[in-house]
Amino acid sequence: MKVKFLAILLLIGVSQAQERLVARDQLPSTRRFWSAENKIDLSIFAGQLAADAITTQRGLSEGFREVNPLMRPLVTRGVAGQATASALSFGASLGTVYLLHVTHHYRAERITLRLVLAGEGALVGHNIALLRGR
Repeated sequence: MKVKFLAILLLIGVSQAQERLVARDQLPSTRRFWSAENKIDLSIFAGQLAADAITTQRGLSEGFREVNPLMRPLVTRGVAGQATASALSFGASLGTVYLLHVTHHYRAERITLRLVLAGEGALVGHNIALLRGR
């Protein structure tokens, strides 16, 4: 009788310990995603996408062609296609950064967002240089 009682107490204790362990793993993030840093970085990215859209459409009207084969079918369709391409780029970047945030990879989140900003800035600079050179 005592052995059965101790076995039941042990099983109850183990099940309670597992519930607490699961509860710790599912704690909400300690760092907010929409922090001032991310808001500023994503606003800069939106501005860069707008500059990219304007310079891309201007370059297409002056005889240049889109180099990116994935975006070419969209941007050659005018402003509506360019807006779709920009929205897809913004959504993919935001989704990637948010996925890293949700999985608690905060350092990778910041690095990825900064790399996206640097890459988009380089593309806009390249577009402006091509337009000025012609």
